[in-house]
Amino acid sequence: MTTAPQSAPQPEPLWQPGPDRIAGAQVTRFHTWAAAHHGAPAPTPGDPAATYAALHRWSVDDLPAFWQATAEWFDVRFATPYETVLADRAMPGARWFPGATLNYAEHALRAAEDPARAGDPALLYVDEAQEPTPVTWAELRAQVASLAAELRRLGVRPGDRVSAYVPNIPQAVVALLATAAVGGVWTSCAPDFGARSVLDRFQQIEPVVLFTVDGYRYGGKEHDRRDTVAELRAELPTLRAVVHIPLLGTPAPEGALNWSDLTSNDTEPVFEQLPFDHPLWVLYSSGTTGLPKAIVQSQGGILLEHLKQTGLHCDLGPDDRFFWYTSTGWMMWNFLVAGLLVGATIVLYDGSPGHPDISAQWRVAEATRATVFGTSAAYVMACRKAGIHPARDLDLSAVTCVATTGSPLPPDGFRWLHDSFAESGADLWTASVSGGTDVCSCFAGAVPTLPVHIGELQAACLGTDLQAWDPQGKPVIDEVGELVVTHPMPSMPTRFWNDPDGTRYHDSYFDMYPGVWRHGDWITVTSRGSVVIHGRSDSTLNRQGVRMGSADIYEAVERLPEIRESLVIGLELPDGGYWMPLFVHLAPGATLDDALRDRIKRTIREQLSPRHVPDDIIEAPGVPHTLTGKRIEVPVKRLLQGTPLDKAVNPGSVDNLELLRFYERVARDRTADSAQ
Repeated sequence: MTTAPQSAPQPEPLWQPGPDRIAGAQVTRFHTWAAAHHGAPAPTPGDPAATYAALHRWSVDDLPAFWQATAEWFDVRFATPYETVLADRAMPGARWFPGATLNYAEHALRAAEDPARAGDPALLYVDEAQEPTPVTWAELRAQVASLAAELRRLGVRPGDRVSAYVPNIPQAVVALLATAAVGGVWTSCAPDFGARSVLDRFQQIEPVVLFTVDGYRYGGKEHDRRDTVAELRAELPTLRAVVHIPLLGTPAPEGALNWSDLTSNDTEPVFEQLPFDHPLWVLYSSGTTGLPKAIVQSQGGILLEHLKQTGLHCDLGPDDRFFWYTSTGWMMWNFLVAGLLVGATIVLYDGSPGHPDISAQWRVAEATRATVFGTSAAYVMACRKAGIHPARDLDLSAVTCVATTGSPLPPDGFRWLHDSFAESGADLWTASVSGGTDVCSCFAGAVPTLPVHIGELQAACLGTDLQAWDPQGKPVIDEVGELVVTHPMPSMPTRFWNDPDGTRYHDSYFDMYPGVWRHGDWITVTSRGSVVIHGRSDSTLNRQGVRMGSADIYEAVERLPEIRESLVIGLELPDGGYWMPLFVHLAPGATLDDALRDRIKRTIREQLSPRHVPDDIIEAPGVPHTLTGKRIEVPVKRLLQGTPLDKAVNPGSVDNLELLRFYERVARDRTADSAQ
């Protein structure tokens, strides 16, 4: 007698949605409707995992049907109809909805058309004083209408670039929507960027209008930026107008226009109807190793992608209040604004994430009654290390979902979030998501109908054929591989600015696997359909032919209370050897002695493997980051390989250039030692 083979036991999920949440989720209703009207497979009763897997398979196997269904479900307003959904699926070069015209801003302001909602808040603005200031839908619509009319009067025409050097304030949202309304191309930087960093970006796209602030408040202090603004004006010769927003109360400089004069006229909004692929905005890569890539994304592509993400994946709707800690220099700000597309109230926080203490972001959620709370994995881990109890000590009863991005959320972060909210009786959905500026969206992450497993993103997103590939271009399951997307997405860049033959665009994503998007991350797609992010593949550790993600080491090391942050680098040596140092930034009062070194090594060996144990552990004064807060690995690797600092990194892209000089000294000392 033979027995049937036993399948491997499945891990217990950290969280599972209840029947009511599944039934009420918009993705559930969409699925039932798409099955009836667009050929999607029927849902599997009682099996949410099989149901989502079938919906996802259909969404990537039949791209035209899925994206047509998405446009119809969200009632996208095409002023002129499209000829077909996908005229050319080549990557790069896919052509979506040819013939169609529409306007992103018109969709973002649709809730204002409902008299019952006109007086509800569209925006809730919070600064470090923590007193929310509402901007109603009617007020937002009126300000956008007035500013759009003034932009037209200033000569802004479709395709003209409009730039902003502003923090996360209501005026930024108004300016973005007014720019989109007239068909201008929006681009923004946060005012903590220095002049060189801003000019590296704005000079590429030659803006005709610049919105500026006189300064901003952060960490309890005022930061005057008038000198920087003067430098920007002097170095941007294409400017026809500068608009002054007096955040610190100073008068407009000579030749600048006052914000209030441009936003107080009573007029009806006029929305330019634009081709689907007309540019909406320009985002920028971090630019750590050269001039930032100026990434162009389209009105229609972003509209469809963000409706899908906010409505189906984040499950946002008119009753929600959507918060994400971000700045205008990061794609998550653009993603936050997308909450308006589904009628949600968006929460804008302009201030330090840790002022006056580590609970600052949680207090914003309490003050605004946020329902979906977005933050960084680093913030979650800092809260855990600080030992705070946000859901116990604050009223966070409105929060139903905490989403994280920026870096992989370590397993301890999942557990801490779940346990912190469980102690107050909350049923918290934890959504770790991952995507990129390149698509201004997520490749994998939140699905409201699926369970959450510790350390895993719930699933690949709809319409995204996400796979892990080995070096031969074969998909692998339950193994580490390159993150690839094998079919086009509407929000993929239409092009890079100043890349006339498309070479830079092609080389950025399609050089390894022709016709397939390679993103530059190591991932594992599990047999359950969930996704694990291991870190950047271009800085991936590769010992004895075994690939390892840096994120796995960070997660293990930074559990230790003595370690504030860490950075691991792997270097191939000329003699065929391999050197893998671990740099540690210590917590106050900690000392890197032999005992701590042994604990670090033991922790890595026990939680990962002996292969993960570094060759050297070196105390560092800090870990360098991009201006959007990501650890800089590749430039440090180049420094350690002997590349001069000015060649290894774009100085304007890092948060603290002096830190990089430390790593340069390490490289110099190592070279001197090897020469002896």
